[in-house]
Amino acid sequence: MLSDFGIILLFILAAFAFIAVVLFVARLLRPHKPNVEKNSTYESGEEPVGNANVQFNIRFYVVALVFVLFDVELVFLFPWATVFGQERLIIDTGGLWGWFALTEAILFVSVLALGLAYVWAKGYLDWVKPQPKIPVMETKVPAALYQQVNERYKR
Repeated sequence: MLSDFGIILLFILAAFAFIAVVLFVARLLRPHKPNVEKNSTYESGEEPVGNANVQFNIRFYVVALVFVLFDVELVFLFPWATVFGQERLIIDTGGLWGWFALTEAILFVSVLALGLAYVWAKGYLDWVKPQPKIPVMETKVPAALYQQVNERYKR
């Protein structure tokens, strides 16, 4: 008779065996026709050009964080809308609940609008494409020789 840990071990082993079998069957069934296009790096629809170790514009991260901030904050309006729409609360408070909830929502959206105005005024939403900085180095090799090498190994 297996202990509880033995049963868990069997489940883990069965999971790994299942994954191995599925991957093996998929390898047998899939077509294998590699070409240059399939083997190239995919960069979100952009043609990969240059060194992969370039620094990204920090504005991309700022815009992404601002989007996440406002997106998450707007999610808080849905619970407010469900509570605001409860007719029983409005009747029990003589209409004060509706005005309170409406004032609360206007204040919340105003703070969000103030934050958006601040980000906009600071220019964090302006997308400026940075100019690439091409490294310059002193060398005794003539540029024409580099051009010949580049032409020889050009695809």
